[in-house]
Amino acid sequence: MKEPVPCDVVEQAARDALKKRGVKIEDIADIVYEMQAKYSDNLTMEDCVESADAVLCKREIQHAVLVGVELDVLAEKNMLSEPLQSLIDTDEGLFGVDETVALGSVFGFGSIAVTTFGYLDKEKIGKIRELDTNKEQVHTFLDDLICSIAANASARLAHRMRDREENRGSQDIKKREDEELIG
Repeated sequence: MKEPVPCDVVEQAARDALKKRGVKIEDIADIVYEMQAKYSDNLTMEDCVESADAVLCKREIQHAVLVGVELDVLAEKNMLSEPLQSLIDTDEGLFGVDETVALGSVFGFGSIAVTTFGYLDKEKIGKIRELDTNKEQVHTFLDDLICSIAANASARLAHRMRDREENRGSQDIKKREDEELIG
């Protein structure tokens, strides 16, 4: 029987995949800041980086990143069979598998994440737009995955800000954060 891949190996592979495709945590944090700044006068970029980083600790996100980036890279190398090759290479408008993979990793952070994902997928702000309009590389999955990570980080941050407003204790907040990391 094959051994399962250790969690830290999967997480590092997902982070490396993003980096190789030109995506930094700070790029995602910029989107999170834009989504959440109007709701908090005390929001810092450090908060946004921390939230984006925490989202990348979730296995479902890591798995989605690994699958999506791999398919984008294989399409760039013309290594997929037709018609899948053309569907991914051209980011076919009716090919919704890219959104489906990304959306599947949004549900863990609730309705704020779901609605934010839809907004980001439609508006394509920041790094999402850059990836979507890049004609040198295939980013059919990656742009939607960044929507997902940013939406999750935004929702996570919205809940943290509410916890702070309600003066929840640090142990209570830590417990909530630990529970979020399951999955």
